[in-house]
Amino acid sequence: MRADKGAALPRKTYESELLRLQTELVRLQEWVRVTGARLVVVFEGRDAAGKGGTIKRVTEHLNPRIARIVALPAPTERQRTQWYFQRYVEQLPAAGEIVLFDRSWYNRAGVEHVMDFCTKEEHQQFLRQCPIFERMLVEDGVLLRKYWFSVSDAVQQERFQRRLEDPLRRWKLSPMDLESITHWEAYSRAKDEMMVHTDISEAPWYVVESDDKRRARLNMIAHLLGTVPYHEISPKVLRLPERPAPTGYERPPRDLQTYVPDHTADL
Repeated sequence: MRADKGAALPRKTYESELLRLQTELVRLQEWVRVTGARLVVVFEGRDAAGKGGTIKRVTEHLNPRIARIVALPAPTERQRTQWYFQRYVEQLPAAGEIVLFDRSWYNRAGVEHVMDFCTKEEHQQFLRQCPIFERMLVEDGVLLRKYWFSVSDAVQQERFQRRLEDPLRRWKLSPMDLESITHWEAYSRAKDEMMVHTDISEAPWYVVESDDKRRARLNMIAHLLGTVPYHEISPKVLRLPERPAPTGYERPPRDLQTYVPDHTADL
C-alpha cells in the first residue's frame, strides 16, 4: 500500500531507501569509471530549494576522485571577457568522471538576468546559444541530466527563517538569497522563459517537487539512476596479505612527538 503523497515520509523508510539508492549510486560510479562514460548532473532551482542537501546525499559514499562537485564563485574580471560558457567547459568531466553542478551556466538565465548582472542582449544570446551548447555536449557523448528543484514561497520563507536562527546553517543565507524574496515573481518569469528555450528533447528539464526534502532527494536520485543505462560491474577480488614477521623495528619514544590533547577526557 502506497503512502499518502502529502504525508511526511517516515524517517526509517527514508533512511532505508536512501541507503539502497546510495548503494546503486556506487554501482553507477563504477560503471562510469570502467566504461569511460562522462556524466554531468545540473542542479538548479530557487534558493533553499534543497539542491545542496540532495547533492550531499548523492556524493556521500562516492569517490571524490570520480564524482566531483562544481560550485563556481562569481566570475573574475578576466572570465567576464571570455565566452560565457568557457569557464563551465573547463569543469566538464573527462572519461570515467561524474560532475555535479551546484548551479551552472543557468545563472545567466536566473540571478544574472533578474538582478541585472548581465545585459538584455547577453541574456537573449544565452537563450539562443544554450540549446546549441547542450546539443553539442550530448552529441559528443556526454550524459547530461538537468534537475529543477521547485519550492513554494511559504516553504522557502520557513527555511530562510531557520537558517537565520541556526548558527550552523547561517552561512547558507546570503544577501542575494534575501533579495530573492522581493523578486519572487521576476524569478518565476525568468524560469518560465528559460524552460521555453532550454527544455529540449536532447537535454530535457526534470522538475523535482522539493517542499518535502526527503521525498525530493529520493525522487531525484531514483530518477537519475533510472535514466542512465548502467549495469553492475563485477569488482576485482581482493585479499588481505599476510602480515610479515617482525624484523626488529622499535617505535621512537612517544615524548618525541606532539600529540593532539585528549579533548574527550573532559566530556
